[in-house]
Amino acid sequence: MLTFYSDDHHLHHGRCELIDGRLMPCFEMPSRADHVVQRVRSRALGEVREPQDHGRQPIERVHSTEYLDFFQGAWARWQASGGEGDILPFTWPARSLRAIKPTHLLGELGYYSFDGGAPITAGTWQAAYSAAQVALSAQAAIEAGAHSAFALCRPPGHHAASDVMGGYCYLNNAAIAAQAFLDQGRSRVAILDVDYHHGNGTQAIFYSRSDVLFASIHGHPEFEFPFFLGYADETGEGAGEGFNYNYPLAAGSAWEVWSQALEQACQRITASDAQVLVISLGVDTFMLDPISQFKLDSPDYLKMGARIAALGLPTLFVMEGGYAVEEIGVNAVNVLEGFERALKELHP
Repeated sequence: MLTFYSDDHHLHHGRCELIDGRLMPCFEMPSRADHVVQRVRSRALGEVREPQDHGRQPIERVHSTEYLDFFQGAWARWQASGGEGDILPFTWPARSLRAIKPTHLLGELGYYSFDGGAPITAGTWQAAYSAAQVALSAQAAIEAGAHSAFALCRPPGHHAASDVMGGYCYLNNAAIAAQAFLDQGRSRVAILDVDYHHGNGTQAIFYSRSDVLFASIHGHPEFEFPFFLGYADETGEGAGEGFNYNYPLAAGSAWEVWSQALEQACQRITASDAQVLVISLGVDTFMLDPISQFKLDSPDYLKMGARIAALGLPTLFVMEGGYAVEEIGVNAVNVLEGFERALKELHP
């Protein structure tokens, strides 16, 4: 399997995030991607390639120009104003306020954010831009004939909506790749989000559309971030009705329960007649993940990959979460190896 990866992810390393009422060192750190790429290489999964630069236009197919301009220019404005440290929002347009865009940098940051978990540093734009190019390059490899590819993206993307950042995410890599498939001739794409946290950004982007089926298996938002999206009754709207499926699960769910949701999601994908599959590959479902509450073990990720392979679709894996840093490489690559092994058994 081809892997696409950029060292530019090291340019983004936030000092802190606002979590559980405290400013804490960021759980989303460069060593996450470092461990994964090291595992890819040590397991001889396949060639690791640098991404090509596809420009900003494919990103603009998913994210608004205004949002991208703000994000790209935020650090320079912060520096020009004499700001020090990372940029973090502290005010948001809650229900009692107007959803109006201010002119002050920090006001705009609150307008374009939904939490205090996406710090902007000097290198955040370039790291996120390069992550999007990683996803687009892996997507292009599949369009060129590869059956599967792995986009080792960092920072992750599935919490980012068209004009909102948050949850460590700035540009929605999986959504950008899915839109690229459509723009290049595919009529329907399926996105399966296996991250512990609901892919609220991806859902929001495609919620009223029938050309992308979105399915997410995640911790129930009654008790888990992002809290305000990811319930089972969210099934799409307008043309998108029936193309959105959420499988919120209880804390402590292990493979026996989680795999039942996976089976249901896979059956929905099969029924959708999707031509290509994008996997938002989060491995924070692992039993030792420090900010998650599922109980999957490392061998379970081999079985996950095998079930995904049985769908028989060209498949793009896009890296999302996973914060048990020592095990992230094993678990992510187990999914890919399980996929590859099952594929060989299906097509010897």
